[in-house]
Amino acid sequence: MTATIVLVRHGETTWNRDGRVQGWADSTLTDAGREQARAVGTRLAEEYDLDRLVVSDLKRTRETADVIDAAGVEPDPSLDRAWRERSFGSLQGLTRTDIASRHAEYHPGRSLHTVQTVEGGESLPAFETRVLDGWSDLLASVSADETAVVVTHGGPIRVVLADVTDRDLATVASSFAPSNCGLTEVEVANRGCTVIARDDTDHHSL
Repeated sequence: MTATIVLVRHGETTWNRDGRVQGWADSTLTDAGREQARAVGTRLAEEYDLDRLVVSDLKRTRETADVIDAAGVEPDPSLDRAWRERSFGSLQGLTRTDIASRHAEYHPGRSLHTVQTVEGGESLPAFETRVLDGWSDLLASVSADETAVVVTHGGPIRVVLADVTDRDLATVASSFAPSNCGLTEVEVANRGCTVIARDDTDHHSL
């Protein structure tokens, strides 16, 4: 008997479009982001028998969940702070070029999730611990044959993939950036977790 957990990154936001670091700051979905959410919502409603919808409590994930719900996903959303993006403190609102100009140790092509500490934000270990606590709670509560969807952010998806594939977060973050409304499916069985699909975006062409 197996359970299924589907991780979905939020739709494109105005700050995604402008290349600005978001963290815990609020920015709204663009028209393209709402269309991405509609497409993934339609796919979820058509291809999965959904039992649970868990949503990060930040604005962009709540907006994405609202569009997914309107596309036919039935479970009512349950908000969970554990699935927030990492808080990037003083870096929030800046572009990666801005950050590189102020911090010589940072290369704009690198993921910020390889940086250990940020002023006024979460350390990398604190961020990982928060997300993994949320992941452990979900694994402990999901029942056999249940299908749960988590609407979250790129950072938490990387944390989960690093945990499931037994790699460190910096390695995963340096090689993988989840797409807006990309779909990552994890099968949960007695022998552990298996990644079935990683960042599937086939629905974007619908």
